Amino acid sequence: MSDLLARLNPPQREAVTLPSTHALILAGAGSGKTRVLTTRIAWLLANDLVSPHGILAVTFTNKAAKEMQARLSALLPIHPRGLWIGTFHGLCNRMLRAHWRDAGLAQTFQILDSADQLATIKRLLKAANVDVEKYPPRELQSFINAHKEQGVRAGAAEAWDHYTRKKVELYAEYEAQCQREGVADFAELLLRCHELLIRNEPLRQHYQARFRHILIDEFQDTNRLQYDWLKLLAGGGAALFAVGDDDQSIYAFRGAEVANMRDFEQHYAGEHVIRLEQNYRSAGNILAAANALIRNNRARLGKNLWTDAGEGELLRVFESPSDLDEARAVVDEIRALMDEEGVSPDQIALLYRSNAQSRALEHELFSRGLPYRVYGGLRFFERQEVKHALAYLRLIANPDDDTAFLRVVNFPVRGIGARTLEILQTTARQLNTSLYNAAASLSGKAGATVAAFIRLIEQIRDETRARPLPESIARVVQSSGLDAHYRADKREGEERLANLDELVNAATLFMGEHTAPNVAAASEAEDDVLVAFLTHAALEAGEHQAETGQAAVQLMTVHAAKGLEFDAVFITGLEQGLFPHDNALEDHDGLEEERRLMYVAMTRARKRLYLTHAQSRLLHGQTRYALPSLFLEELPPEALKHITAITPRQPAWSYNSGFSSRPRPAPVVPPLPELPGGLTIGSNVRHAKFGFGVIVDAETGSDARVQVNFGSAGMKWLALAYAKLEKA
Repeated sequence: MSDLLARLNPPQREAVTLPSTHALILAGAGSGKTRVLTTRIAWLLANDLVSPHGILAVTFTNKAAKEMQARLSALLPIHPRGLWIGTFHGLCNRMLRAHWRDAGLAQTFQILDSADQLATIKRLLKAANVDVEKYPPRELQSFINAHKEQGVRAGAAEAWDHYTRKKVELYAEYEAQCQREGVADFAELLLRCHELLIRNEPLRQHYQARFRHILIDEFQDTNRLQYDWLKLLAGGGAALFAVGDDDQSIYAFRGAEVANMRDFEQHYAGEHVIRLEQNYRSAGNILAAANALIRNNRARLGKNLWTDAGEGELLRVFESPSDLDEARAVVDEIRALMDEEGVSPDQIALLYRSNAQSRALEHELFSRGLPYRVYGGLRFFERQEVKHALAYLRLIANPDDDTAFLRVVNFPVRGIGARTLEILQTTARQLNTSLYNAAASLSGKAGATVAAFIRLIEQIRDETRARPLPESIARVVQSSGLDAHYRADKREGEERLANLDELVNAATLFMGEHTAPNVAAASEAEDDVLVAFLTHAALEAGEHQAETGQAAVQLMTVHAAKGLEFDAVFITGLEQGLFPHDNALEDHDGLEEERRLMYVAMTRARKRLYLTHAQSRLLHGQTRYALPSLFLEELPPEALKHITAITPRQPAWSYNSGFSSRPRPAPVVPPLPELPGGLTIGSNVRHAKFGFGVIVDAETGSDARVQVNFGSAGMKWLALAYAKLEKA
C-alpha cells in the first residue's frame, strides 16, 4: 500500500484515497492525472473496496486506454483485460455486442468509420437523386452526427424550414438504410447503447449493480449524450470519479460541453473537489504566463499551476515584419537550438491555429533542408484541396496528363460516372492517345458531359493565359467550381478554402524568389513559370518529410497538440483575427474557448516557449497588416523577453505595436471619419469587434495607413478612411 502512494504529492494522495463517493478532480496540465486515475483503481482493488469486474474506466482515445492498462499491470498482479477500460465507443460496442438482440441490431453488425459513413451518405443521396450541391454529403454527415450526439433521432428532430425538413427526411432514410444493411456509425454506438439502457430496465439494473466505481478521463471533453450515459450507469449508487480540466476544454466544435463540469460539481461532487495544481512539466515562467492568461476567462472552476523546478527562461516574443520573416526567424532559432544547444529536433514543436499557416513554415524548413513531420495531418502540398487545384493547373500546362485528368474530371461532381470513365479509358487505349484527346471520340450523353469538362479546361486556359501565376491560380479555384464546392461544405470548407488561399500565397512567394522582373511579360515564359511552380510543388511535397523513426521538427495545429509535450514550443501567428480567430471575436464564449486553446498551447512547453507574430501576412495573394494578438497583452511583462526580428528584407515601415523598445516616430494621420464604437485614434486600441493600428514610415513618419480588422461596421469605416486618405 505504501508503495502505491509513495510517489504521490498530498493532493494526488487525497484524490486516490477518497472513500466511495462522487468526486471531481481538477487536474491541471502536467499535474499527473493519468497517475492519479490508475493509482485510484489500483488502490480500490488492493483494499478490496471493489472487485475487478466492478470497475468501469472511460477514456477518449485507445492510446490512453492502453496506457492505463499498462500502468495497472505494473502496479498490480492482475490482468487488466478483465476490467472494463476503454473509450466511450469501445465500451458501448462491447455492451451492444453482448446484447445485440435487445438493441435491435444484427449479431454481426459492422461499424462505419467516418469515411465509410460519408460513402454511405453519398450512395443514399445518389439513389434518392438528391442535388449534392444543395445538400453536400459532409454537411449532411455533420447534421446527422450532431443530432445523434444530442440524443435526437430523426423522428424527434426539429425543422422550421423546407431545407432543414429535407435534411431530417434524409436523416430518417439514412437510419433506415443503416438498419437494413446491419451497420452502425460511431455516433450510433453511444446513442443505441443509451437507448438500450433506458428501454430495458432489467439490463440497466444489472449494469448499475455491476459497476460500483466509474472513472472518467478528460471529463471536460464529454458531450451531452456521453454525460447522460454516465449518469444512467451511476444511477444504482456507483461512485463517479471525474478527472478533467475546464481550462483545457477546446472541442466545442465536436460537441464537447464544458458546462458538464460545472453541472457535475453542483449535482454530484459537492465538497469532494480536489485541485491538482503542482505541474511536473513546465518551467515557472511558462506557468506564470499561462495562469495570467487563463484568469481572464470568467466561468472557471479555478486553479493555479505551480512548480518547484524553478522559474526557467523568460518567454521569447518575436515580432517580424512579415509571415515569411517570421518563418525565417523561427527556423533560425530552431537551427541554433539544434546546433548550439543540442536540442533534438523531435523535441521542437511549431504550433499554429489553422492548418493553412503551415505553408510558410514548411517552405522555410524545406528550403533549409530540415526534416519535419506534420503531426495529425498532411503536409501542405499533400492536402486534398491543394492537390485538386494543382491537378487543374497540370491540365492547363499539359492536357495529356491522365493522372490529373482523372483526379478532377468529376470533381466537383459534374455527372461523369465510373462507367463513362471506363469507356473513355478504353477508347484512349485503342487510339493510343490521352484521355483528353480521346474525349472527342465519345458520343451520346457520356460524350456530352466529358466534352463540357474539356470546354471548361479550355476556358480556364484562355482566362489565365495573360495573367500572373498567383492570379491564374485564383482564377482556377473560381472557374473550376472548387471555391463554390468548399463554400457549401459547412464542416471543413472554411479550412480548405484557407489552404487554397495559401496556395495563391505560395505562388506569390515563388514568383518573388524564382522569376526575373521581365519573366511575366512573355506568354512563353509564363508557361515556363507554371511548369516550374508545379515542379517546385511536387518536389516540396516529396522531400524532407521525415522517415519513420527519424528525429524531426514537429508541426501541428494547437488542437492536435493536446496531450503532447516538448522541450521547445513555438506558437506562431499570434495576431488578431488569426489567434484568436475572427470567428471567435463576435461572442464571449468563442473568445473564452480561444483563450483556453492558447492556454493548452502554452502548457505544451517544458523549457522554452516562443510566441511569434508578424506585422503583415499574405492573404489571398495580398498583404494584410495585422495587430498583435490580444493574448500577448494578457501575459505578465516580467515573464516575457521581447525581440524584434530584423532581417535584410525588412521594409522601411514598421508597426507601432508597443512590443518593441525601438523608438517610433509619431504617426501623421490626416483627419479621418469618426470611428465606430467610440474608438479614438491611437496605438493598440482594443475593442470586442474592432482592432485598430497605425502603420507609418520609420524614417519620415508620413504615409499613415489605418487598419480596422474586425466587424462589418469596422470595414465600412475602413472604406471611408481609405477614401479620405486617398484624397489627402
